Amino acid sequence: MQSSISNLKISDQLKVLVFGAGAIGTYFGGSLILAGHNVVFVEQPKMVAELRERGLRLDLTIDERRNTKESFVIESRSFVIEPSLEDALRFGPFDVALFALKSFDTPAALEGMKPFAEKLPPMLCLSNGVDNEQAIANALGADKVIYGTVTSAIGRRGVGDIVLEKLRGVGVAAGHPLSEKLVTALDGAFLKCRLYPEPHGMKWSKMLTNLIANPTSAILNMTAAQVFANRKLYKLEIDMLSECLAVMAAQGLKVTDLPGTPVKLLALATKLPLWLSKPFLSKAAGSGRGAKMPSFHIDLYSGRGHSEVDYLHGAVVREGKKCGLPTPVNELLTKTLLALTNKEIPLDEYANQPDKLLNALKGLKV
Repeated sequence: MQSSISNLKISDQLKVLVFGAGAIGTYFGGSLILAGHNVVFVEQPKMVAELRERGLRLDLTIDERRNTKESFVIESRSFVIEPSLEDALRFGPFDVALFALKSFDTPAALEGMKPFAEKLPPMLCLSNGVDNEQAIANALGADKVIYGTVTSAIGRRGVGDIVLEKLRGVGVAAGHPLSEKLVTALDGAFLKCRLYPEPHGMKWSKMLTNLIANPTSAILNMTAAQVFANRKLYKLEIDMLSECLAVMAAQGLKVTDLPGTPVKLLALATKLPLWLSKPFLSKAAGSGRGAKMPSFHIDLYSGRGHSEVDYLHGAVVREGKKCGLPTPVNELLTKTLLALTNKEIPLDEYANQPDKLLNALKGLKV
């Protein structure tokens, strides 16, 4: 196993605060450490001792640019990890923070940050959904948020132990004083970073890719491939994406391609005959998440009692109402998955019963 950390010029080094050593936190934080930047993690107390003992492990072997067949092991002496934000801030001041929490964890996390707002650096928000950046701005100040998005697929084998499954890249929105410096640093850390001129189009385009076969897989307990193999369910997916595209257009947002992700082609597929678009969308649904089931399915069957559906499909519904656009498919999927998550209906209510879900949509449209 390799442990190789580059030496940057002092003027090029960033001091980075990373919230959590989850999949994205470990991938980004570890990659920045390997590139010679200074990284401090904030992690749950029960995880800190373990990570201090064994460090981080990054399997980045699919990235041919790194020219290695071995995983990188980063010993704990190469980074700092603390059990609280207050402890971590003692190692500041920081240039930037990386924020990639689940959307349902954002409100509580921001409440905990408010007492330290003056000491916190600007945050690059890599979370899915389109509401997190505004939540950060409301809690900490508009100058404290930088819009970002991740299209690479990262698998988590354990705390601080990740594998890069699909190398695509990361987007950073222009407009913040740190944006261009961040792009240089992230790209220099082999993260394949690009600068985007318009933040909201970038975030909504990323969300569009997250919608595919996500709630249907969870509600029906079916794989994405099984969903797309059903002609009626495939039509449901097309209608769901079309609603999102209509809401984007009503806001004046343009679909934009993301690193390694042809989102414009995805949008075009919704206008093609079903038989012609199905091969492309099926591939996108199957490959975009690596070897994992869609995230909503993972969250639902973990029993954790939370789902991001209200922050993705629910955001389409809410913005649609503001624009006067009907979004019945997104509304049905949001309400049904939330009911399953909150145990208002049994977990097997719709399991492997596509027609039951489709009939519920017909009832909603009546």
